[in-house]
Amino acid sequence: MPDRSKDRRRAVDLLFEADQRRRAGDDVAIIDLLAQRMANASGLKPMRTYAAEIIEGVAEHLARIDELLESYSHAWTIDRMPAVDLAILRIGVWELLYSDEVPDAVAVEQAVNLAADLSTDDSPEFVNGLLGQLQRVAPALRDAGAPSGEPQ
Repeated sequence: MPDRSKDRRRAVDLLFEADQRRRAGDDVAIIDLLAQRMANASGLKPMRTYAAEIIEGVAEHLARIDELLESYSHAWTIDRMPAVDLAILRIGVWELLYSDEVPDAVAVEQAVNLAADLSTDDSPEFVNGLLGQLQRVAPALRDAGAPSGEPQ
C-alpha cells in the first residue's frame, strides 16, 4: 500500500503555495500549479498519483469546500485561517466528502497529524474540531452534493 501520508504532505505543500501566491496577488490556479509540477519538478520530489488526485479533487470542489469550512468554522473566515491549516482542512474535507477510498475517521486523523507536524500548537485541536463537525454531517452533505443520476 502506498504511503498516503507523504502524498497528503505533498498536496499540502502545493495547496499552501497556491494560497500564498494568491494572497500575494498572483492569479495562479491550483490545477495550473499542479501541471507545472508534473511537467517539471525542478529538483522537488515527484508528485505521486494520490497527491495529484487530492489536488485535482480539491481544485474541482474548492468553492464548496471553502463554503463548508466557513459555515462550520464559527467566526473564522477562509482568509483569517493560517494557510497551512487551510490547506490541511481542504484536504480533510475533500477526503471526507469526495473520496470513497478513505474512511472518515482516517481522513480526520491524518489531517490532525499533519496539523501537529506542520502548524501551530493550537492547530490540531482546531482541525480536529472543524473536521469532526463535518464528519458528523458528512452523510447528509454527500447526499446533498450529488446531483441526481450521477455517482457520488
